[in-house]
Amino acid sequence: MESFSCKTEIISGVGAIWELSRLHAKRVLVVADPYFEKTDLPEKLRKALQAEAVEFFYRVQPDPTVELSAEGTAAVQAFQPDTVVALGGGSAMDCAKAMAYFSGLPIRLVAIPTTSGSGSEATNFAVLTHNGVKHPLIDPSLQPELAILDGNLLNSLPKSLIADAGFDILAHAAESFVATGAGAISRSLARDAFTTALVYLPPSFHGDTRVRQQVHLAATMAGVAFSQSGLGVCHALAHALGGQFHLPHGRLNAILLPAVMEANQEANPHYADLARGAGLGGTADSMAVRNLKNALRRLRKELQLPATLAQAGVPSQKVRENWAAITQSALSDPCCATNPVRPDKQMVESILEQVTGVG
Repeated sequence: MESFSCKTEIISGVGAIWELSRLHAKRVLVVADPYFEKTDLPEKLRKALQAEAVEFFYRVQPDPTVELSAEGTAAVQAFQPDTVVALGGGSAMDCAKAMAYFSGLPIRLVAIPTTSGSGSEATNFAVLTHNGVKHPLIDPSLQPELAILDGNLLNSLPKSLIADAGFDILAHAAESFVATGAGAISRSLARDAFTTALVYLPPSFHGDTRVRQQVHLAATMAGVAFSQSGLGVCHALAHALGGQFHLPHGRLNAILLPAVMEANQEANPHYADLARGAGLGGTADSMAVRNLKNALRRLRKELQLPATLAQAGVPSQKVRENWAAITQSALSDPCCATNPVRPDKQMVESILEQVTGVG
C-alpha cells in the first residue's frame, strides 16, 4: 500500500511573485533574511500582496536558534497576522515555520525561496539549533500552503551559494530515493530532481541564469519527495556537524554524500537505479553505483566544494575532540529512522573517518 499527498500549491515561473494577490490576505508578516531590507523586493511584495497591513521580521540568521524562533513567535502573537510569508533561503523558511507553529494561531504559511536547495517551501520539516545541536521538527502543519518559485529572484545568486544549495538538492534526492519510506511517486520526483540538478548545476554555477528556474523547481521536487519518503544518515550527520562547526548545510552534504552512498550500498540496490536514471549506468549494479559516486565527486570539484572537513576549514583535531558528541547527535537524529539500513555507531564512525581528512 502506497500513500502520497502534497498539500502545497506550487506556482513556478518568472514573475510568479505577483500571484500573491490571489491570497486576499489582510495582515501579513514577512519573515526575511536581513539582506532584503536594503533591496526593492519588500516594496514589490507589498504591491503583490495588496494587504491592509504588512510587517517585516528581518532577524533571520543562518541556522536559526530556538531563542530566535521564540522572539519571532512573540512578534507573530503581537501582530496577529492571518498570513506569514517566508522570504529567503532554508533558514528563513525554518524560522517562519517555527514562528507560525509555536504561535498557536490559525495562520496561512507561504514560502518564497530565493535560493535553490532546501526544498523547505514544500516540506513538513524545519530545523532549529539549540546549544550547538540541530533539531529537526517534523509536523504536517509545517508544510506551507503555497510556494512561489520565481526565476526573477535567482539572477544574482553568488557562486558559493549555488554550489552549497545545489548539493542539498542532490542529497535530498539521493537520500529520498533509497529511503525506507520511498514509493513509486516519490522516487520519480527524486530521480528527476537529481538528474536535473546534476545536469544544470554546472552551467548555473558558471553564470547561465537561463537554467536557474529548472534547478529551482528541482529543489522543490526533491523537497516533496523527501517529505514523503524521509531522508537518511547523510542529513543526520550534516545536522550533527553543522551544529558543532557551523558550516553551510549543503557543503556538508557535498562532503558526506559519496561516503554515505558507500556505507549504504550493499543494503540498498536502488542507487544503481538512480545512476541509470541519471544516465550513469553500467553493465553491473556495482559499476553503476561507482559511476554515480564518481560523478558526484567530479561535480563537487567543479563547483569548488571541499572533499573533506579539513578542506572545509575544520581541523581533524577538532573533529576528534567532538567525535562522541557528533556520533551521538547523528544517531539521535530522526533522519536515521528512514535510512535504508539502520545506522549504528560503527557505521557513523566509518563515514566520519572517511570525511575528516588531514589538517
